[in-house]
Amino acid sequence: MSETLHLRGTVLVGDGRERDECWVVDGRLALTAPPGAWSADVVEGVVLPGLVDVHCHIGLGPDGEVSAAEALAQARADRDAGTLLVRDAGSPMDNRWVQDREDLPRLIRAGHHLARPKRYLRHYGLELERVGDLPDAVAEQARFGDGWVKLVGDWIDRSEGADADLRPLWPRDVLRDAVAAAHENGARVTVHTFSREAVDDLLDAGVDGIEHGTGMDADHIDEAAKRALPVTPTLLQVGRFTDFADQAGPKYPVFAARMRRMHARRYEQVRTLAEAGVPLLMGSDAGGTIEHGSLPAELAEVVRAGVPAADVVAAATWRARAFLGAEGIADGASADVVVYPEDPREDIGVLTRPSAVVLRGVRY
Repeated sequence: MSETLHLRGTVLVGDGRERDECWVVDGRLALTAPPGAWSADVVEGVVLPGLVDVHCHIGLGPDGEVSAAEALAQARADRDAGTLLVRDAGSPMDNRWVQDREDLPRLIRAGHHLARPKRYLRHYGLELERVGDLPDAVAEQARFGDGWVKLVGDWIDRSEGADADLRPLWPRDVLRDAVAAAHENGARVTVHTFSREAVDDLLDAGVDGIEHGTGMDADHIDEAAKRALPVTPTLLQVGRFTDFADQAGPKYPVFAARMRRMHARRYEQVRTLAEAGVPLLMGSDAGGTIEHGSLPAELAEVVRAGVPAADVVAAATWRARAFLGAEGIADGASADVVVYPEDPREDIGVLTRPSAVVLRGVRY
């Protein structure tokens, strides 16, 4: 049952906009005192719209699809960490059931990853035997998902032996047709890419988001800034690139060397993106090998890279919600907020210590 709460202190409504208080009544936010406000339970602190994880995988584990019980635990871990809105960036599970649970984060689904055989992690996505089938597969996922489609843009091509390295999965003309198919079906396309070589074709195709973006060069970054094309850095994942290199070992030395180079300049890359004016979205890449509930750790990594904490907080809250078309803190909006004892714009580590998590008016 929803509680009636009086949230008091600093309420961060949006860029440069603050209030001293707001209320939670019948699961909704009220910006003016409702009748009987004097009897509401008081929670003091810094109030933020619920955190948004735009690169998260509910239903995915190291070996692919997990059980419903494990997926439930994943979603609860995200919620308890203050993540109240998730854009699921690809899952082998049909996780629409999450949307029916009032106690779980709001979910915007991108359907299943689209990849090619032996050119992505096994059991993670749909593998297309024929490259030319991509536009039809994108159209199908656009209808299956919630306005997003997730493509795998590059991966190691082990068939090249010792010269194996990251290579694009899709030709430029096929990508153009695939993005057009998504747009015709009311969906946007975001793409996993580590390499530099894949990015020109992605930009030419008109994709709507880039995940990771570790290989983007100066020209790519300038173009992304001009287009206001968002990039999700996923520094927790990029921090594991040396593990990928170690696994490749002497069998794939070219790939291993590239991954180590990108790992070494990971903070510089994110700082360059931010300084160029590229919109950054925040994503933990939880699922697979990264634990759910890790978004606060991801945000701390982005601050460590040199992005101001205030910008990181905005990117993970009201800016992400605006980008995804979701409510923030507004009169009558769903009461999806997190309260912290101190201001995370001054100390990003505060995000690991929420005083209260309120989802649909219920305090957790």
